[in-house]
Amino acid sequence: MRVLLTGHTGYLGTVMAPVLAEAGHEVTGLDSGLFADCLLGPAPADPAGITVDLRDVRPEHLDGFDAVIHLAALSNDPLGSLAPQLTYDINHHASVRLAQLAKDAGVGRYLYASTCSVYGASGGGGLVDEDAPLRPVTPYAESKVRVEDDVSKLADDSFTPVYMRNATAFGFSPRLRADIVLNNLTAHAFLSGEVLVLSDGTPWRPLVHAKDIAHAFTAALSAPREVVHNRAFNIGTERNNVTVAEIAQEVVEAVPGSTLRITGEAGADPRSYRVDFARFREAIPGFDCEWSVKDGALQLIDAYRDYGLTRAQFERRFTRLNWLNDRQNAGAVDETLRHS
Repeated sequence: MRVLLTGHTGYLGTVMAPVLAEAGHEVTGLDSGLFADCLLGPAPADPAGITVDLRDVRPEHLDGFDAVIHLAALSNDPLGSLAPQLTYDINHHASVRLAQLAKDAGVGRYLYASTCSVYGASGGGGLVDEDAPLRPVTPYAESKVRVEDDVSKLADDSFTPVYMRNATAFGFSPRLRADIVLNNLTAHAFLSGEVLVLSDGTPWRPLVHAKDIAHAFTAALSAPREVVHNRAFNIGTERNNVTVAEIAQEVVEAVPGSTLRITGEAGADPRSYRVDFARFREAIPGFDCEWSVKDGALQLIDAYRDYGLTRAQFERRFTRLNWLNDRQNAGAVDETLRHS
């Protein structure tokens, strides 16, 4: 297929683009480039791309594509809480508009990167599946719920949206994010020798490696229409339903000599949920996630060591909110998060 991949220079897009290409698809990227310089290690070979803000996409940008994989978003709860209106403008309104433009252009399949955080206040008492009540607790998660609702109204015989509710991502990407839980704890341990948990460690999190997400999207792209049409799928594995304290312990074991400190100073986190991932396995026979939390921690510590991660990079370049603040202070990005 000819695939338009939004967010191709982001954390997930950088991992997904080569997986799609290896599967035989012709990939074109679309990205504003806000995080293109957030590199650890050698720069990847990005696919040909269209540099445009998601809010400024024009109809001609969708011409000739068979499918759209939509990853681009403000993917950060603290950022979403700081600028909720921008989160809704970009993550909600621009995403729905993109789907409408895709449909108008004759694009047949629209894979949307949603999130398991739509279940945010479900608790850890049992596994939640795709039919569970949605209880988002942040503007980021709320924006994802709204997109699913609005885009579902566009589904018809010629336009197939699919909602990929990814678990919390982890693992190395050349365009690293250090503000997601496993990546963050591993970086802190690498730099300080301490695995620092600010919550009480009890919230449940489902985790999934960036490469497993890439392979899931690739599978959904070519799956029979009747299997995926206008359906939501949780993406991950029950093996990686873990508490924050359990994630931290995996990091302690991956970083020799590190110690664990759980302060509880941030209080109880309302985002706690365990997820059932069976629907996607049933829809795509033979698919399963390969990466464990332990594997991810070992991969990350090797990358941090090999590429010389520094504290300044950890705190500024690879933390989304700080990076955007720095870009604004430098005059490179305006108050709407467009390039100046």
